[in-house]
Amino acid sequence: MRAFHKDKDRYFQMQYLTARDHIIPFLEDTIELTSKTRVLEVGCAEAGVLLAFLEKGCRCVGIELSESRTEKAKKYHQHALESGQISFLNKNIFDINIDLDLGEKFDLIILKDVIEHIPGQEIVIRQLGSFLNPKGLIFFGFPPWYMPFGGHQQICKSKVLSYLPYYHLLPKPIYKGILSAFSERKETITELIEIKETGISIERFERIAKNQHFLIRKKHHFLFNPIYEYKFNLKSRTQFKLVEAIPFFRNFFTTGVYYVLALES
Repeated sequence: MRAFHKDKDRYFQMQYLTARDHIIPFLEDTIELTSKTRVLEVGCAEAGVLLAFLEKGCRCVGIELSESRTEKAKKYHQHALESGQISFLNKNIFDINIDLDLGEKFDLIILKDVIEHIPGQEIVIRQLGSFLNPKGLIFFGFPPWYMPFGGHQQICKSKVLSYLPYYHLLPKPIYKGILSAFSERKETITELIEIKETGISIERFERIAKNQHFLIRKKHHFLFNPIYEYKFNLKSRTQFKLVEAIPFFRNFFTTGVYYVLALES
């Protein structure tokens, strides 16, 4: 599984296809995507997702903490950079001043596979509300923490650990001990423990949204995450309604969720 994350060209393509074939169709009955639409992606990595929005004519900004990934994104989007259709900001989301750093607000903000990596999720979701134009929307896509690979253990170099489900739910000392026993790199262990500390459930996400005065405009829960179509040739499938209706239990069998949030009037 780790190969998907090491092969940046393939990862870029998977992100693009997921956005083109799944995220944009999911969004299109809530927002019109045109050349006037301002789109911001937080944690854009190489900005494969934004390519699908560029094809719709949208004007895009990508924020990314990693300098190397920002530089890679600039190479992928050289022509759009030159035309001014896209720009990138290499900065921590918590350090951004909307007026000084971005200059304007946005019609759509995207966080795909990002919110589960961010500490202070309540703070960042509140902050993102201040980045929105009136009637602006935020899209979130993330794997619930309790799902089989919610700990992102697929990044492990050990084939056993990268394919082993649910063990990220063990108490932290035991989890860390297993990673160490299989000689995982210190950097990998640190990253996985950080994800354990920031992983988010469906219920917690919805509670944060409500507490920060957002309305859920639309949501889909997936038995098979849409990106699995390009990773594993496994067709996307929405979650069974019965499973989706059972709080907490649904987290263990839901490999991805999509949400659209809007600020309360």
